[in-house]
Amino acid sequence: MAQTGPSLTDHDRAREALQGVIDFTGSPLDSPAQTRSSSPHHRHQSSLEGIINFSTEPPLDPAARDRARRKFYDIVDHFDGQAGTVRAVGGGAGSGGQTSPQYNRAQLIRLTYDYACSPVSQDNFLRAFFRSLELSMDDSEDVASELNQDVRSSFLGFADYLFDNFFLPIKASTRKTPQPTPAFHSAIVRLQGGGEFAGTPDRLSALRGACLIRDRHRCVVSRSFDKEEASRRFRKGTSTALDDDDAPLEHESLPFHHLEVAHILPHSLTRLGKGKELDPAKQAALTILNMFDDGVAHLIEGVNIDRPQNALTLTLEIHRWFGNFDIFFEPVPDAEPHTYSVQCFGLPLLFNSVVPVTRTLYLTADRAVDPPSPRLLAIHRAIGHILHLSGAGEYIDQILRDLEETQWEGAQPDGSTDLGRLVHLGFWLDNGIDAY
Repeated sequence: MAQTGPSLTDHDRAREALQGVIDFTGSPLDSPAQTRSSSPHHRHQSSLEGIINFSTEPPLDPAARDRARRKFYDIVDHFDGQAGTVRAVGGGAGSGGQTSPQYNRAQLIRLTYDYACSPVSQDNFLRAFFRSLELSMDDSEDVASELNQDVRSSFLGFADYLFDNFFLPIKASTRKTPQPTPAFHSAIVRLQGGGEFAGTPDRLSALRGACLIRDRHRCVVSRSFDKEEASRRFRKGTSTALDDDDAPLEHESLPFHHLEVAHILPHSLTRLGKGKELDPAKQAALTILNMFDDGVAHLIEGVNIDRPQNALTLTLEIHRWFGNFDIFFEPVPDAEPHTYSVQCFGLPLLFNSVVPVTRTLYLTADRAVDPPSPRLLAIHRAIGHILHLSGAGEYIDQILRDLEETQWEGAQPDGSTDLGRLVHLGFWLDNGIDAY
């Protein structure tokens, strides 16, 4: 049976190089990667400090940054379009003669750099890139002469590392935020030690309540009022049922909907394993996340992953769009704070013409409940653009469909099932990141 993942040599070379460079700590600017071990203390739940070292190297000076950027783009352009740079699920045509989803590994690398949220974050990405390829960041007149087969293998391995350890699991795990469960289940989870894990039922229930209050019991995109809350207010029957702005609910122009809390970044990113430690796969994902916005991992450290700054109130359908990175929040320049244009990838008709739309997010009068973090929404927006512009999003969707099919039918006999990716995703699922 054909298997379409990278060769073992390429994969191992990339992993060995990246293990020592992706935490951006302390090694000389152009030195090759050196493998570093991580002690159990560093993986302890109390802090991510030992996993992601936030004391990054000083920013590159403008001249060095310009040289490194120019060389980076030259390398990406050199490999873009070469055989093997574009990956297709199964390596060929899909059922019915249709072309399988493809993604461009060179574009994945380029876009991840382009959408990093700050110059410092881009500097860190460049350091990881050049160290994994074991090349100097200094510009050279003849870049092509440095780009031998080993460098090509490391280049493709770097793209696969980003894909396998970040984009694939984060898209799989953002399909749906777990919703609060009944109190009896919460008590059982606590009895079994579940309180040690991010995303416990009690905390999710508190998060949903806080977000509903902050967002006035309305979806932040469609403005539909929560059906459960409306029913409760109508049942009281003592007077006219009012919304949070004292307007009669009976005059609502929009249909009521069941509302959910939606994490901006998935709560499972910091969920601990049975040993109360973050496994290496999640360490890698958090470190790559930190490249989008240097130091942002502090915002989702520990219980912070389940705070209102990392959550929105959405209808079930819009939650699915948001979790699939099909819609995103673009800040509106020169508007009042927390005003966004909610945009979509694809035809608005496919999104029931709910988007595009401009919304100013609600704030509590005393700011007791934090608004959604602009930094986290920016990362969600960046990930969405990378997934769609590189083709990686459709590629991942096909992998997830294959995962569902193999559970019932087994792998396809024509070799079109990407077994390597399914095994890797299965490792994530077995270690606590759920593909909702």
